[in-house]
Amino acid sequence: MGSTADATNSGTPGSNSPEQPSLKRVMGPGLLLLFIVGDILGTGIYALTGKVANQVGGAVWLPFLVAFLVAIITAFSYLELVTKYPKAAGAALYTHKAFGVHFLTYMVAFAVMCSGITSASTASRAFAANFVEAFHLDFSTGIGITLLGLGFMTLVGLVNFRGVSESVKTNVVLTCVELSGLLIIIMIGLWALGVGDGDFSRVTTFDTGDRSALGAVVAGTALAFFAMVGFEDSVNMAEECKEPSRIFPKVLLTGLIITGCIYVFVSITAIALVPVSELGEGDTPLLKVVQAGAPAFPIGIFAFITMFAVANTALINMLMASRLLYGMSREGVLPPPLGRVHSTRRTPYVAIVFTTLLAFGLITFVGEVPELGGTTALLLLGVFTIVNVTVLVLRRQPVEHKHFRVPTILPIIGALTCGFLVTPFADRPAVQYQIAGILLGIGVVLWAGTVVVNKRLGKGGPEIDPEKLAEHE
Repeated sequence: MGSTADATNSGTPGSNSPEQPSLKRVMGPGLLLLFIVGDILGTGIYALTGKVANQVGGAVWLPFLVAFLVAIITAFSYLELVTKYPKAAGAALYTHKAFGVHFLTYMVAFAVMCSGITSASTASRAFAANFVEAFHLDFSTGIGITLLGLGFMTLVGLVNFRGVSESVKTNVVLTCVELSGLLIIIMIGLWALGVGDGDFSRVTTFDTGDRSALGAVVAGTALAFFAMVGFEDSVNMAEECKEPSRIFPKVLLTGLIITGCIYVFVSITAIALVPVSELGEGDTPLLKVVQAGAPAFPIGIFAFITMFAVANTALINMLMASRLLYGMSREGVLPPPLGRVHSTRRTPYVAIVFTTLLAFGLITFVGEVPELGGTTALLLLGVFTIVNVTVLVLRRQPVEHKHFRVPTILPIIGALTCGFLVTPFADRPAVQYQIAGILLGIGVVLWAGTVVVNKRLGKGGPEIDPEKLAEHE
């Protein structure tokens, strides 16, 4: 999640000097499509398919489909906003333009940062589980998985500290690797269908326990939505796209449709080849699908593909989280130490350490993939609710250039559906609210601490400029 840049490009804190060059518009429709698809693909489908099946039974594809519909409605809102304000700042920029409340803008940015940490923590757990399978280790739960997850997150932190400059070409390679694993699953499903293997009748069955079918689908959607997040990061590439107002709408919608179809096909294949009771155990559901549908396929190869996919998710998210935290510090809304840059590596080392320690805490004290993935979805659904509202508010602020305009009913539906999935009525486990509350509470404490320090120094209250913030990401 998130397009990042090394801290070396930041310049003076909060600067917006005329010497600052604008971003080069190099992305055409093809590269933008690969970026969007690659950003959505990842940990969600690789790790959570079985957990969603535990909610609904054989109709595991249905929550993924509903999550896709909710995501695409919100994507329409993003399309109006990104073509209206083609700046690399995303939800924080739209919130600030709509409401002008610095604390609200800050909390939206902090929630996005926290979602990156919970997403990376989810990926670390999935990486550890697949590592165990790839190397045939003797443990699959408990302290062993936790230690592997912590070790993996340490490695991510070290790579982050060393300095990683993302490029679109690199993203193309990563996307191809991630996509290959899911296409293998789909091909196995088509083969099974052709030769009569598997039980495709399971895809229409519900096993919801005490819940109604509707309640189970809603609960499953609240979790499956984690697999659809990532599309919102594409707005950070707006300033690097050729003719964003023209190409962004069709490319973003095409990318969402492609990933939505892949997820539905993968989930149908998974449940046809592996019973719900087996698919929902552990954190390696797609490895079980390969073992069941293509026992001759080298399972280690698929485990490595999965590890690569979730590792990419973790690194991108931790890069985004640390740079966003650094940017907020340089904007003066977080304590100054978080904005320090290492003298030789030229990376925001204090922000990297802070975000990595938060991830350590989540891996150690939460650990479970569904709760971490669900918390990521919870945080971003809250952000999406605000984004859908900002579309309507910003209709009162016209711009001179032509831009995409979403039918008014869609952001209304988007705000209501995203807002509903945030509430306890979506049967979301209480622990997800607790995790989100603790993370956001840390943000409030940091903001309050900055206010106190600023008052003692005779400065005004913290103010945040989302457009400058984006320059630090």
